[in-house]
Amino acid sequence: MSSIAGNAPPTAYSPGAASPIAAAKARTRLIAIDALRGLVMLFMLVDHVRETFFLHLQVTDPVDANTTDPGLFFTRLLSTFCAPTFVALTGLSAWLYGQSHSKGQVSEFLLKRGLFLIFLEFTVVGYAWPTQAPAFPPTAIWLQVIWAIGISMVALAALLHLPRAAQFAVGLGIVCLHNLLDPIRLTAGEPGYALWAVLHQRSLIDMGGIAVKTTYPILPWIGVILLGYACGPWFARGTDPAPRIRRLVMLGLGLIIGFVLIRYANIYGDKPWFVAETPLRTVMSFLALTKYPPSLLFLMPTVGTGCLLLALFERFEASGVMPKLALLGGAPMFFYILHLYMLKLIYNVALLLYGPTKGKVFGVDNLSTVWIWVALLILPLYFPTRWFAQLKQRRKDIWWLKYL
Repeated sequence: MSSIAGNAPPTAYSPGAASPIAAAKARTRLIAIDALRGLVMLFMLVDHVRETFFLHLQVTDPVDANTTDPGLFFTRLLSTFCAPTFVALTGLSAWLYGQSHSKGQVSEFLLKRGLFLIFLEFTVVGYAWPTQAPAFPPTAIWLQVIWAIGISMVALAALLHLPRAAQFAVGLGIVCLHNLLDPIRLTAGEPGYALWAVLHQRSLIDMGGIAVKTTYPILPWIGVILLGYACGPWFARGTDPAPRIRRLVMLGLGLIIGFVLIRYANIYGDKPWFVAETPLRTVMSFLALTKYPPSLLFLMPTVGTGCLLLALFERFEASGVMPKLALLGGAPMFFYILHLYMLKLIYNVALLLYGPTKGKVFGVDNLSTVWIWVALLILPLYFPTRWFAQLKQRRKDIWWLKYL
């Protein structure tokens, strides 16, 4: 996952640069942002362990509420908070970076960082997925979350020059109205097919023997990153946290309540829900939302929950777990690459020792084993990530660290 929060204002608060009260407010605000990022990274770990050891029980998008085991459904549901939170926080971090840099410098950094992430998706990340066999040139490329964040950063590099009101208008317009485009389905060979597959239609593009799969269509994510950037002034240095916390709570509750009302109406924003044979299956149907591309109703509760968690984390920043989560969230790209290659190593060792246990892949029988592996991996991932996050803070003279 990506963020430029490591280049945002923490270093701007030297003892001589601000009062102790202002510095404390700044630390609280920024620790909360990194702590939220750290938490959703743990949610992401759960989902990727599931994909590694439960690959034989793949879930659809949206998850089929009629047939999916409830434990698997809610394990998958946990991960839905990851991408919206990361993308929104990337936009917010870009605004924070701009407090000590010009808009031109922010645009330049976003452009370079976005292109760097796209490069990582095609190389280091693309080969990191546990079940992906090494091949060069590859026979298939999945344009996934790192690609989506990279493209969104490139788009934000241009859109941040709009007036703030226009940023809100464009961001809200994309997020709220893009589902009107769902009926537009192009097929290979039609004019604009490749561009539309990248923007809004999860599909496959044949690039002369290489299958490019647009797992993360990017249009809605551009809206999310732009809205995250437009909310940046709430987090300006030296601001009173009380109004910010109040706004976050009101926004979060408003998004969640709005989701319930629109979802219940069953007329717009995602595939319809239905009354199933059991109340639990009905609830699952209500919560089965489209992630690829993220629907309006997918984004409302996930971003809304992120707002509530950010308010909660800032309110209780002094609690013991928050600084630990903040260190975990201080080096998201390092964590992302590290955990993928660690899972790849574990999977291939298991495959070597036990062979394919579920058809053509290695897999486990029980979902509880997935959660056990998550618990076992937290510390081996935490300590290297903490070391790298602290290195980034200490060594500002190493310019390339900010790209990781």
